[in-house]
Amino acid sequence: MLKRFSAVSISLVLMVGILAACGNNNNAANNGGATGTPEGGDSSKAVTINMFTASPEYTDAFNAYIAEYKKVKPNVTINLEIMQADYNTVLKSRIAAGTTPDVFQTTAGGDIDTFAEYSADLTNEPLAAAMTDAVRSNMSSTDGKVLGLPIKGNLFVLMYNKKLLADAGIANPPKTTAELADAITKLEAKGITPFANAYKEWWVWKHIAQHFVDAAAQDANITPKELVDQFIAGETTFKDHPVLYNNFFSFIDQTVKHGTDKPLERDSNAEVSDFASGKAAFMTGKGAWDEEAIKKINPDFQLGIAGYPVSDKAEQSQIITGADQALRINKDSKVAKETIEFFNWLYTSDYGKSWFSTVAKVIPPIKDAPMPDLDMPKQMEEILKTEKSGDLSVNYSLDTFHQKFGELMQAYIGGSKTKDQAVDEIQKAWIQFGSAE
Repeated sequence: MLKRFSAVSISLVLMVGILAACGNNNNAANNGGATGTPEGGDSSKAVTINMFTASPEYTDAFNAYIAEYKKVKPNVTINLEIMQADYNTVLKSRIAAGTTPDVFQTTAGGDIDTFAEYSADLTNEPLAAAMTDAVRSNMSSTDGKVLGLPIKGNLFVLMYNKKLLADAGIANPPKTTAELADAITKLEAKGITPFANAYKEWWVWKHIAQHFVDAAAQDANITPKELVDQFIAGETTFKDHPVLYNNFFSFIDQTVKHGTDKPLERDSNAEVSDFASGKAAFMTGKGAWDEEAIKKINPDFQLGIAGYPVSDKAEQSQIITGADQALRINKDSKVAKETIEFFNWLYTSDYGKSWFSTVAKVIPPIKDAPMPDLDMPKQMEEILKTEKSGDLSVNYSLDTFHQKFGELMQAYIGGSKTKDQAVDEIQKAWIQFGSAE
């Protein structure tokens, strides 16, 4: 997920000079990395790598690993450009103009195929071997090639305020639709607003809906990917799946009726502020990336995570893990070898393994890396000891579809579309925008 802090475009160009000497002594190997001078290359030749991303929240973290790499490769300069609003439009225009960056960012899953012709094959690289199995799958094309590398592992959950639930006499977060209705009643009896929402943002809708998609697939006795493929092919619709046609819309209706005011005016920042300041008990549509922002507002916040109560089956309430954002290496880049070398170092070195948890403070997408010292990853580990993770089903269709889906759901809660109108248009959008083909 691209974490949105503002609708204003943020464009940064960070020029990092390379200062420390390395020569041919292969400091990367000494640090546990899988790097060295490219075959036939000159370790003293100046190299510039242009990196274009859409994740301003990781500016400092990216800058840190770029600075660390200068100790390994003093001849390499990495230009980091970050743009948030209009990123996809700008990226596509650069690709069309033949000025594709050496490194660029896309969503994972279906978009792995969308940008396949521009992406270097990383299947046999050390960085691919370092990925967890689930993440490697998220980075792979339909023909099994690893064409992306994850920015981070992710976690999608229903967040809750432990103190507010306890104040309302709720011992455990709701796992079924009946338990959710009971929790809403108890919270409101104590004068507590149940839900904080960010329905001004189109992307929060896909994060909520995927929990219901997973349950619908389970009810249909197929995988979430198979179900999404059926939607894209026009072989099924929301109306064929009660957990989507009934339960999903019922959940959204509840969050609007029992949520903070003016939901279509509340963006991501406003939702985090509402939740962190105790104005609501649950926060919808978000994930692990929000914890630090919550704790900055309220360091003593008692944060809990749970799956969404999607049905009357408690086992269908699952947290969802995986990787939904990918970096891509331009296969036609003049510095493709050096770029791959850089990311092999990040994903295999001792520094890289610690970077995810201690610098970026995200869930590592690679094996044998420590978890960050944060509540949500720790709770995730405990939950997964006894429960399965849900499938990151947003990866099976494109963000072009998800954006249209969000807009249609905004129209639904705004009253300009009925439920059936929204459902019919969602299906048309899935056929039109759902896949790269």
